[in-house]
Amino acid sequence: MGAFAVQLAKAPGATVTGVDATAKLDMIRSLGADHVIDYTQQDFTRADQSYHLIFDVPGNRPFRECRRALTPDGSYVLIGHDGFGDAAGRWLGSLPRVLGLVAMSPFISQLPAINFRLPAKKDSMAVLKGHLEAGELTPIVDRTFSLNEVPEALRYLETGQALGKIIISM
Repeated sequence: MGAFAVQLAKAPGATVTGVDATAKLDMIRSLGADHVIDYTQQDFTRADQSYHLIFDVPGNRPFRECRRALTPDGSYVLIGHDGFGDAAGRWLGSLPRVLGLVAMSPFISQLPAINFRLPAKKDSMAVLKGHLEAGELTPIVDRTFSLNEVPEALRYLETGQALGKIIISM
């Protein structure tokens, strides 16, 4: 998700800062990020930099911390994948957090208005196709596993070390 976010933000010319672990910073740079931050060394929410958009893929920081790093007219978008199942031990996973953000959104300008309508799949695919054809979007594949290696693939995914998507071949 983050790899696509970097590329899609760069396509119209945005300045992009990618935040990830040390091992992934070169890949993020190669996707076009102007700046990278190693979250194991630096807390981006406490730096002097502020951002117009925080696209929070892992959802591992509370909104109140991320808000410190937003411009007054910035926006926060939570993807929050529950740590590849880490939240499974909690009965509701990240649902309480998401509902809290939904409840706050009418009162905090940095939280986009909730819109449950999805764009038409055909239109979304046409946009992605255009970016692919223009060379602005490149899927990053880390490893391919066979169908009988699915348990190993899931264990690998859970480590957080994958530099891109993993593929299951049939």
